[in-house]
Amino acid sequence: MTGCMTVRGFQIYSEKLDAETQQAMLEDLRQVIRQAPMFSPQTPFGKPMSVRMTSAGRVGWVSDRNGYRYAHRHPDGGPWPTIPETVLTVWRDLVSTDRDPDCCLINFYGEQARMGMHQDRDETDFSWPVLSLSLGDEGLFRIGNQTRGGKTESIWLRSGSVVVMGGPARLTYHGIDKIRFKSSSLLPKGGRINVTCRVVG
Repeated sequence: MTGCMTVRGFQIYSEKLDAETQQAMLEDLRQVIRQAPMFSPQTPFGKPMSVRMTSAGRVGWVSDRNGYRYAHRHPDGGPWPTIPETVLTVWRDLVSTDRDPDCCLINFYGEQARMGMHQDRDETDFSWPVLSLSLGDEGLFRIGNQTRGGKTESIWLRSGSVVVMGGPARLTYHGIDKIRFKSSSLLPKGGRINVTCRVVG
């Protein structure tokens, strides 16, 4: 495991998860997806998002014509699965042993998927950091500012990278500009999985 570098307040661990841990976490996430299948969200304006997603935990994050929000049940009406221990182990190592996250959002990026610049601000308590885990293909992660616009910095997140967004960086704009498709052998068909853990409040 390499050390941590800080970019605009974001703590980036480029090789936090070794190959064995990545594989174990992937299998756990597949179990989550079997119980709560991936779905294709829309923005409140009706525009389809390019990622597919699902969640685990007490609540899950959803987006549709009714807005961005946390919901207690999957869009198909079923409950969200529990957060895998492989994910919680990283949270407890880097964020807190006193409180576990309420939501574990799982996003899948295909070859053409991206995520526009945004803030994670649907929670009621911003004092808790956001934990982001990367599995599979490399993603070009762009970090902006606490307001829209201005200069940005970009870094490729490889499989096994972990990012902690806390403190003054908690509400910094960030996004994924593109995927380096099939740059990793973890997902045989290609793609990137991003796991984001949050305390909702």
